[in-house]
Amino acid sequence: MSESERPETADGHVGWSDTLKMLREEVSSLVKTVPGPVASVSLRIGECALDVTWASAAGPQAQVAQAPVAQVVAAEPAGEAEAARDAALHEVTAPLVGTFYVAPEPGAGPFVKRGDRVEAGQTIGIVEAMKLMNPVAAERAGEVVEVLVGDGEPVEFGQCLVRVRTDTA
Repeated sequence: MSESERPETADGHVGWSDTLKMLREEVSSLVKTVPGPVASVSLRIGECALDVTWASAAGPQAQVAQAPVAQVVAAEPAGEAEAARDAALHEVTAPLVGTFYVAPEPGAGPFVKRGDRVEAGQTIGIVEAMKLMNPVAAERAGEVVEVLVGDGEPVEFGQCLVRVRTDTA
């Protein structure tokens, strides 16, 4: 926003409400020009700075936390089975900071619940950020073994939302 575009009050000062309105319009315009969801927005009033970070298309996949694999001991066949089960767990993580919703709208049933079968690409929830609804999809097929975040709860980027026991070939 240039100096000539900033609204001024009768005494020559910039009005905060007008400045914030223009800032909101600029951010909305900027968000629409770049593909992909916004990961974070920060605003500093002193010297009026604004930082917007977009989640890269490969970002959430590249930062998926894997469940720890149990140490395999040759003398314990049961330990091997447990290690294989743990290795098959996949965590679906939040692609951005926002509010997680388990259903498409209030009063509707959840996208998934424990015990449900999911396919790769299937929506498991929604993260709302800046009034934009961003669907979160399972990256792998399998069975939902745990839903870690409740409806309407705030989430952080990379936070585990759902654990899926993946199909083994």
